[in-house]
Amino acid sequence: MSRKTRIFDYVRAHSDAQGLTTEMVANGLLIARSNVSKELNTLVREGQLQKLSGRPVHYVPGELQPVTADNAMSTPAVTPVAAAASTKSATKNVANDTDKKVDVFQSMIGSHESLGNQVEQAKAAILYPPRGLNTLIIGPTGSGKTYFANTMYQFAENQQVLTNPQGLITFNCADYAHNPELLMSHLFGYIKGSFTGANEDKDGLIQEADGGMLFLDEVHRLPPEGQEMIFYFMDHGTYSRLGETAKNHHANVRLVCATTEDPESSLLQTFVRRIPITIQLPAFNNRSAKERLELLKALLSLEANRINKQIRLTEDVVQALLGSVTFGNVGQLKSNIQLVCAQGFVNSLENDSEINITMDDLPQNIRNGLMTVASNRHELCAISELLDPVLIVKPNDGPTPLRNKNDNYELPYNLYEIIGDKASLLRREGLDKEHINRFITTDINLHLKSFYKQTQLEVSPENKLAEIVDQDVIDFTKTAQTTIQEMLGYNFKDNFIYAVSLHISSFIKRIQAGKPMRQMSSDMLAMVKEYPAEIKAAEVLKQRLDERYHLPIPQSEVYYLAILLISLKSMQLNGKVGVLVAAHGMSTASSMAQVVGQLLDDYDVRAFDMPLDMDPNVAYDHIKQQISDLDAGNGVLLLVDMGSLTTFGERITKETGIAIRTIDMVTTPVVLEATRKASLIDSNLDSIYQELVGFKGYSRISRNLPTETTPAPTMTTDGDQPENRAIIAICSTGVGTAERIKTILDSLLAQNFIEGITVFPISVVNMAARLDQISQSYQIIAATGIAKPDLDVPFISLEELLQGGGEKFIDQLAMGMNAPQSMVAESQELTPELCERYLGDYFTFLNPHKLTPILWQYSEVISDKLAQPMSNAFRIDLIMHLAGALERTAIKDEITAPDEEAATVKDSKWYPIVQQANQLLQEQLQLSFSPAETYYVVQLLETHQAELATS
Repeated sequence: MSRKTRIFDYVRAHSDAQGLTTEMVANGLLIARSNVSKELNTLVREGQLQKLSGRPVHYVPGELQPVTADNAMSTPAVTPVAAAASTKSATKNVANDTDKKVDVFQSMIGSHESLGNQVEQAKAAILYPPRGLNTLIIGPTGSGKTYFANTMYQFAENQQVLTNPQGLITFNCADYAHNPELLMSHLFGYIKGSFTGANEDKDGLIQEADGGMLFLDEVHRLPPEGQEMIFYFMDHGTYSRLGETAKNHHANVRLVCATTEDPESSLLQTFVRRIPITIQLPAFNNRSAKERLELLKALLSLEANRINKQIRLTEDVVQALLGSVTFGNVGQLKSNIQLVCAQGFVNSLENDSEINITMDDLPQNIRNGLMTVASNRHELCAISELLDPVLIVKPNDGPTPLRNKNDNYELPYNLYEIIGDKASLLRREGLDKEHINRFITTDINLHLKSFYKQTQLEVSPENKLAEIVDQDVIDFTKTAQTTIQEMLGYNFKDNFIYAVSLHISSFIKRIQAGKPMRQMSSDMLAMVKEYPAEIKAAEVLKQRLDERYHLPIPQSEVYYLAILLISLKSMQLNGKVGVLVAAHGMSTASSMAQVVGQLLDDYDVRAFDMPLDMDPNVAYDHIKQQISDLDAGNGVLLLVDMGSLTTFGERITKETGIAIRTIDMVTTPVVLEATRKASLIDSNLDSIYQELVGFKGYSRISRNLPTETTPAPTMTTDGDQPENRAIIAICSTGVGTAERIKTILDSLLAQNFIEGITVFPISVVNMAARLDQISQSYQIIAATGIAKPDLDVPFISLEELLQGGGEKFIDQLAMGMNAPQSMVAESQELTPELCERYLGDYFTFLNPHKLTPILWQYSEVISDKLAQPMSNAFRIDLIMHLAGALERTAIKDEITAPDEEAATVKDSKWYPIVQQANQLLQEQLQLSFSPAETYYVVQLLETHQAELATS
């Protein structure tokens, strides 16, 4: 029974109307969660299961009717209860009428999925009699709050419920947050003489929005008195202008407010209670892969319309763009798309019909998005299933998204016209294409940087702090931090700026308000006096505060400042030692971290995989950032394999002041031991480091592998057994499938606490010489892969290993038994579905769903030329090798072949057959194998034929 069938049968047998989550199925069947998620989504696409909305996602059999907004709409967050009870009926009563009019929500991406309930709430708020309900939209920066409010207005206008439609009136409360009087005058208007410069009466936005809709963005920036005036207006529909006493102005306004903050802590409760509908928008990365891809296509369509050219993107560019979204949600995605389209436009100036965007056009921060997606296998599979090798977006392709009034992420000019005009000018000046591109690229960066700086889109923690603390206090604190750190001899983290700025701001306000100073108890005073260095630093702070703000500062404040410094130091020193694993390869570090995470799931082990073609400077920046995030004040253990990674620790320490100890030649047992020791409360970086330097692995009494007392056969020519033991992983190249075999075996060895074994990936080319070289220093105890070497040691084929035989193989080695050479009778029948599963489990950058039929077809081309039917074992060897070759080709990780042998490869009878099969890849994937890759495919076939001949 296949895994998919088992999962489907389990859901059918155990599901009720509420359905089962991925976690429930994984625990019930003891299958990896990522594999369960993949199969559940496949069953949904096939119509055998259905998804229920909500988080976490629940799955029910297709014959069960899922709970939807139509048959069981949850009650919106409406107060009072009477209003909530009427919402359903209000929506239902106008349902027929709504269908006859244009429903702009239908074109909103996610309106039937992640935003289904939110759309129902918005419609209810607009259609609720007699004048609708006021609404609060909550969501992180860039999640689409302004877009959602514009859509609500358009819906209200289409439904003809507005008495005076004149466009959505928008006001950003943050614009005047530090001047409440000016803010109130904009909202409510003012009368002549109410303040200096008020030379005539003026209506405010409330009056302007009479009969329509007013959108208050960043409403949490309204001062308390402003919130009180707004909720009075919501209650009575009347207000007074600035300078008036009587509330004799009337207006009928539908209010839509938006905030990024928690309304319970950032708004008056009396204000929140008067807004009956609360709509929560999801973050971009919490939306489904399908919705995120649709959003990307819609934003690309806007750019295609501006350029009036089609846009062509490769699959990895799409993944990089989706993975580049970190803090800014849809808004950040839009900004990133504008940037890469502008760069692609520059590079395609000579092409009148198309701009082509490749990974080379992406800046490093967006290119890193590919690694973000690849690090989450479930996420990668979900996105890959929806993508073709090339995405083409044409002008006017699909519905045009609703234009978003007051969109902070919309450039106020056509950047492409600027680029085109500049290019024409430079061309007339006689510059060549390379220099033109260089000039214009600089222009693009300046334009976009200037725009985003003006619109303050680069949200940082310091900007958040500036919303509640005067910038002058923050600047003072930053200057003082350097002096305090020099005096105390240690570096603070970012929390110094937060804690000290808030403390000083509170102290200044207390003095300005004339409130009495706090008195310190004798116990606290005695405690503080045990820290003379901190008291001296606090005295310096007091003196500088006095010089800067000219305020009377009592001695008690010195002690409070000293306590604050002591607390900040304690917070740093009490943290646990961080552990970061960094290694070369696509998944080497993350594989070790994953094994340790399964065994010690309460500790956060970070991993960084460094592809072989990655610039070391890029890797350094990533590792430096991870160490900064990981450091809790007690330092970080950096566990690396080799090369430039071994030098990073000392450099990072010099730049950041973070204590780092580096261990090289890392193995999974070392990571496990480091993590176990770091998890202890009294962990100390230096002591852990010293213990790890002498760490020899975990001993096992009941399951020891062959040693000197129980010798296994070896190729050593002298009488002595080498102390080190090795398993040989064999593939055609030594760098593709063999590396993945090594990952599997390393994981199995670590899970079984078996140490002292090195897995060597080698190529079938010159295999004998390489085996002889290894045997000089290692006792070869087993082999696995695509070919059985001429060694008297246990061997397991790649087919058996992939089908779960690895655990049994390790068990037999541990007991000193030879594993059987073949278990074909017990193995599963090889099918395309099984191959797809293998590819999905062991390859990072490939889309197994799309590649499997192509690679299966490739193997059939080869099979037709064989003298006898192709065996399951060789077919999986061939397909796994081809997948590795395709991945290397896609990421430009080139391999080399021996010069002498590569020159004669065309003499092989298999060469024209491989070339014929390669043409299949060229036609369907637009990828061509290098001569070296073709050489190794031919070698794989030659080796297979030689084995058949000897058997």
